[in-house]
Amino acid sequence: MLAALAVCLLIALLIGSVVGPFPLPIGDVIAAVFGATTAEPTNTILFQIRLPRVLAAMLVGGGLAAAGATYQTLFRNPLVSPDILGVSAGAGFGAVLGILLSLPVLAIQGLGFVMGLVTVAVVYALARALHSQNEVLVLVLAGIVVGALAGAGISLVKILADPYNQLPAITFWLLGSLAGIKPIDVAGFAPLVILGLVPLALLRWRVGVLSLGDDEARALGVNVVVVRGIVIAAATLITASAVSVSGVIGWIGLMIPHMARLLVGPRYDRVLPASALMGAAFLVLIDALARTVARIEIPLGLLTALIGAPVFVWLLARSRRVWS
Repeated sequence: MLAALAVCLLIALLIGSVVGPFPLPIGDVIAAVFGATTAEPTNTILFQIRLPRVLAAMLVGGGLAAAGATYQTLFRNPLVSPDILGVSAGAGFGAVLGILLSLPVLAIQGLGFVMGLVTVAVVYALARALHSQNEVLVLVLAGIVVGALAGAGISLVKILADPYNQLPAITFWLLGSLAGIKPIDVAGFAPLVILGLVPLALLRWRVGVLSLGDDEARALGVNVVVVRGIVIAAATLITASAVSVSGVIGWIGLMIPHMARLLVGPRYDRVLPASALMGAAFLVLIDALARTVARIEIPLGLLTALIGAPVFVWLLARSRRVWS
């Protein structure tokens, strides 16, 4: 199944590289990727515009889906998404604040990334300071509170922004887009996403044990506090990196893990790679659809919501047995 999903991802990458406002011949794309000489317009469009965007969509979609699968397993709740601890709201607040201050693009992405990490750090510190018996519940509630504060900050920035220049940019960014991705952007956030995925892969067995409950995990020799902290930090790093580059794209981290469980079962060591592969292929295809379905580019968050909402309702009806 994982091999089939990998093949589907390769097909999605090929489709994403070919389609667009300026379609490219499949043969020229394959030849250019393997180093053969092609016409100059093909090389420029493929390597400077199309491939960076496709690779960014793969990393963002795969990262968000992997983070969503991790949070759902860690908190033992199938309705949890990567922004449960406020990381998306925090990264969004940092990015819109950068737009308000008219910072360069790289500075906006960097500020969004840092604010996403700071938000989750505040949430985790607040949950630890409360010393509750149910640490997971307090962690989620603290994330909701801090995320609401970050959302209020976003609303305040939108009120203060220039309605002719800054406000449209803020609104478009919050809806999610990969239109302005450049090779340097991919080189900047790709190592962060990979760095976040490595601990999740190495700790996949312990995360699966954590899904049984804290008492059972301790009885089986798992250091619950340390493992949970590392996993939350890794998933937060992935989410903050993705949101800082693409904006807020919803439903991937919520919907894709459910689809993966229908294919490979509920075990985390299988759900994690399946979710990453499916999320990567899904967002690559959604991005290709966003730039071809209409005369103007449609925000990715809008398309994922239009597709994800009805699909998620169907998945909930189908996946009751998986979670029972």
